[in-house]
Amino acid sequence: MTNPRPADPGTPLRIIPLGGVGEIGKNMYVFEYGDAIVVIDCGLMFPDEEMFGIDLVIPDVAYLRERRDRVKAFLITHAHEDHVGGLPYVLPEFPGVPVYASTLARGLLGTKVKEHRLHQNPLLPLDPGDELEIGPFTVIPFRIGHSIPDAMGIALRTPVGVVVHTGDFKFDHTPVDGKPSDFATLAKLGAEGVICLLSDSTRAENPGYTPSERTVGEAFREIIEPLDGRVIVATFASNIARIQQVLDAAATFDRRVAVVGRSMEQNFRIATDLGYLTYDPGRIVPKDQIGAQAPGSLVIATTGAQGEPMAGLARMANRDHRFVEIIPGDTVIVSASPIPGNEEYVARTIDNLFKAGANVYYHAIKRAHVSGHASQEELKLMLVLTRPKYVIPMHGEFRMQVQHGRLAMETGVAPENVFIIENGQPIEFFADGSARRAQPVAAGYVFVDGLSVGDVGEVVLRDRRALAADGMFLVVVTVDKQTGAIIGRPEIVTRGFVHGNEQDPLIETAIERVMSSIENPGDHISEVALLKSQIKDGVSRYLYEQTKRRPMVFPVVVEV
Repeated sequence: MTNPRPADPGTPLRIIPLGGVGEIGKNMYVFEYGDAIVVIDCGLMFPDEEMFGIDLVIPDVAYLRERRDRVKAFLITHAHEDHVGGLPYVLPEFPGVPVYASTLARGLLGTKVKEHRLHQNPLLPLDPGDELEIGPFTVIPFRIGHSIPDAMGIALRTPVGVVVHTGDFKFDHTPVDGKPSDFATLAKLGAEGVICLLSDSTRAENPGYTPSERTVGEAFREIIEPLDGRVIVATFASNIARIQQVLDAAATFDRRVAVVGRSMEQNFRIATDLGYLTYDPGRIVPKDQIGAQAPGSLVIATTGAQGEPMAGLARMANRDHRFVEIIPGDTVIVSASPIPGNEEYVARTIDNLFKAGANVYYHAIKRAHVSGHASQEELKLMLVLTRPKYVIPMHGEFRMQVQHGRLAMETGVAPENVFIIENGQPIEFFADGSARRAQPVAAGYVFVDGLSVGDVGEVVLRDRRALAADGMFLVVVTVDKQTGAIIGRPEIVTRGFVHGNEQDPLIETAIERVMSSIENPGDHISEVALLKSQIKDGVSRYLYEQTKRRPMVFPVVVEV
């Protein structure tokens, strides 16, 4: 096991997270040595409730854009949206750069490639057990347990030493697909000497071990056994292992299975074609025949476990689904725990399901879900196996990274060798084994709003927040072009502001304020910009005095 090329003492390996630290989502990690860059993952994040009108959030790739000719490859750990969802928006800027991914990830990404016409970026195989040379890097993918088959961690052998990126992982000793984590490779890398470990921090606050995915299958069987009605299981469309357990539990009780939801149907088809799902085809019911099945003989697998308004489960709960209407006697299993920020949507969906007469098993009632992420004891095992000199806790909010850093110290990593960092903070590693923080690089949010990527910035969002908080106040004034004298009476239109009609004393006085601010003009009365500014200042001040609110004031001056 030799380094791909000898290290230059002055050239550092730079590791730069462009997304995925201090947050859950939009994972993207840049590894740069000399004139070569490889990128691990390229994910998206769903917007929080403050991001009005935003559909998705992706990483800011300005740093990579400036070094476009150095980017050699995108390496994908697994096909969850927070790791691959940014590719359709980022790849067009890097034509010809290949994307390496495992068999299932390539299958699922193939659909994205078709939808977004990303034909300039070859999709190439990278499976556990392969080794791949890319410039100064040797890429060593290794199998790891997670809530999607074929999940990998990626080790990079670089001129300054070995770096291990765990990807999302847990150590599941009884995985549903029978393929456990590759402890041998991790131990071998640890013996060789790992200069830096980047490790998943999602559950760093949780003591003990994350239960095996198999426990979910047991929970399904326990819930389904006594039931006479239909069973509807909602989970992530990408959780192929969970879908397999739905199929297995249904077969145990001689029930047939219908798969409902665009993404779920698509993933079900791809996973079946690639051999990741095994079942008797005769047990699958087309969704348009759901109504013809006896309730006690049917299990429906659907999407929408996060309460997404347009997904299968929410539509069923709102009696808005083409093929499934919730009826008394139905049992719904929400096989997911809410992503932080989604709790309200999930709660609303569960309430609506109960209102429609269903019985619901959800995260607070029955554990029909386990996480795909490692708890504290597994994180310690990863640290002990790889024995890294430096640790960068990643994939977690800041408090999770801090807790993970403490675990690293408990296993013997020196406190000064634990880097708790934020997006855009490069860490440089040198051939002599030293490391340091470098000057931060740009790593903000890029907002996707409809078809526009990056057009909506902080200023637009700030305006949207202001409009949402206090509404708007439109003042239309007609003036004589020659004299600047006001013609007729100013008009006021308000939206999202409590006062609305012209007879309202507040509006009446606001109109008077507009008149007086124009009646005492400066010398340059025909200066429209000055006029607008006078109207805006006068009305804004008056409204704040009267209501302690600051609606957005839009003066419109029409010259005639």
